[in-house]
Amino acid sequence: MSDPCLFCGAATRVDLPRVVDNRFGSPGEYAIRACAACGGKQTFPRPDAPTLKGLYERWYNYGGKTDSFYATAREAFLFSPFYRLMLAVDGDVSFHSIRGTGRLIDIGCNEGRGLALYRANGFRAEGLELNRHAAAAARERGFAVHETWIEDFAPAEPFDVAVLSNVLEHASDPRIMLKHVKRILRPGGEVWISLPNAESALIGLAGPDWINWHVPFHIVHFTKLRLTRLLEEEGFAVRDARNVTPALWVAQSAIARLWRRDAQATIRLQRKAPLVAAFMALARGLLFPLLWGWNRAGRGDCLVVRARRA
Repeated sequence: MSDPCLFCGAATRVDLPRVVDNRFGSPGEYAIRACAACGGKQTFPRPDAPTLKGLYERWYNYGGKTDSFYATAREAFLFSPFYRLMLAVDGDVSFHSIRGTGRLIDIGCNEGRGLALYRANGFRAEGLELNRHAAAAARERGFAVHETWIEDFAPAEPFDVAVLSNVLEHASDPRIMLKHVKRILRPGGEVWISLPNAESALIGLAGPDWINWHVPFHIVHFTKLRLTRLLEEEGFAVRDARNVTPALWVAQSAIARLWRRDAQATIRLQRKAPLVAAFMALARGLLFPLLWGWNRAGRGDCLVVRARRA
């Protein structure tokens, strides 16, 4: 069965079969399809919008719990000097270290942890979030959170910054999403994008177990060329594009690869903080020269891009 490329409309072929959700354990088996014409990659089959919304509410990061030890510890860590140090050493893929002013919209804000950090950095932050549980939690923090698709979002005034931190790869049509991001930005406003790099060197080591295939939630898989070209086609001027390889991502892919025969065991191990911390220390310590080299060569695990609206 053919699946037209979401970037250019050309035919695609199976590049990687039998990929499963090794983060949350949602059901189903998927393939990664590649376009020979433009190099774009995408998940197949793609869930429709109602199915995808249900998958987010059932399986994704936030289900309504705020009183667990993990949630409390994570919150304390994010507002500690240790987190700032980690961003400086490991790389900031969520734009949590940027200070500024103006109106900022965090698209896919989850329960509002990022909103709190953006506000602390000087921005007037709002959120866009489809997960009703997460949106309610973010509102309890005092933020305006719009529980709607971006296509239906009509703000009273434009934003200065739109954040798409690990979000654009979730879009069933990233071109349409960027059109609407441009619509809600003022002229000269910026979009900040981070997402997994489909040319990551880790793919060669982990294959179908690479944590950032993240099916079925990651629908489109970007290369730097494909992302920057799409931004330019949609009226954005790329200001900065770089590679970052977070130690956490390396740790998760390593665990997924080593325990690949039992997906449920993999998911449980990814939630064991001491094991994850040990793998992160290995990645950031002994493997630092390798990761640095991957980033310099464009083979890092994450693309981080800032672009300005014309």
